Amino acid sequence: MQQTSLMRAFALLLITATIAGAQFKSTATLVIAPTTITNSKGNYIDALEPADLVLYDNGVRQPIQVDESFNPISLVVAVQTSANSAATLDKLGASGILFTDLLSGDRGETALITFSDEVRTLRDFTTSSDSLSTGLRSLHVQGNGAVALEAVMQSLAMLAKRKSDRRRILLVIAEKRDRSSKVKFPVVLHEAQRQNVLIYWLTYSPFLEPFTAKPKKVKSKDPRKDGEPLPPDMAPGNLLSVFTELAQQGKPDNSVQLTRTTGGRAIGFLKKEALEEAIQAIASEVHRQYIVSFTPRPGKPGEYHAIRIEVKGHPELTARTRAGYWAMP
Repeated sequence: MQQTSLMRAFALLLITATIAGAQFKSTATLVIAPTTITNSKGNYIDALEPADLVLYDNGVRQPIQVDESFNPISLVVAVQTSANSAATLDKLGASGILFTDLLSGDRGETALITFSDEVRTLRDFTTSSDSLSTGLRSLHVQGNGAVALEAVMQSLAMLAKRKSDRRRILLVIAEKRDRSSKVKFPVVLHEAQRQNVLIYWLTYSPFLEPFTAKPKKVKSKDPRKDGEPLPPDMAPGNLLSVFTELAQQGKPDNSVQLTRTTGGRAIGFLKKEALEEAIQAIASEVHRQYIVSFTPRPGKPGEYHAIRIEVKGHPELTARTRAGYWAMP
């Protein structure tokens, strides 16, 4: 009995290794759909068999491969550092260990980039939480723009150079809407799809965020005034910012479009506790996913395909995955 169990375990390990190798060997011919299964209470469902999951591509059932999330993670954290992000930068100083130990996890690696008027690489891929924490503590305002799409493209370029057996994840911490990017959104979306990168986005309100900053105090030689709290700054600092933010509301929501299409999700936060809870929630989700992959049938290049996954015989369970993909040439 023990020998039979060992043989089964070895066979399962061999199958898993074969699937993982096939899964990441060619991103051009495979569509990878990280899938989260939850019950009506939002609890994760583990230990499902590949036969339990059914995937539909434009309504047509597809043969699939299913792996659990054992492959090591390459994570890029992209942080907006424009003037209206000052309060958020203060909140990120102690988050290094959350990214490296919780989200990237065992054998994972994390890179850190910042963006405002331009994109900067603050830390290349590292396994050190100390190195990442030092980088996060050094964050400071660097401009007024927010080239979010350029930051996503640079992150994708960095992830493209990682080993083929790694899961590629991008976590953006920024406002929802782009302010000053030159690159076109469809180009970014197609590149994310081509690389099978899973994108998450932690969002905040540029209008409300300044009110959550630590209160600044007056520095004065007059003991009656020294230490008095100053009112929170309006980023960028006056009534004009109100109209600027209202104008932003008419722009596309990058956070929703990129996360839904790739299989991640967008989470809003205001206070530091909510930011840390959101990072932990993403980490829990990433490490409880089923990695579903399939080879799409030949189709018209540029045609959009909607994806749907369900758990066979369990309509009460919810399967969340990427919304779809564009057929590649």
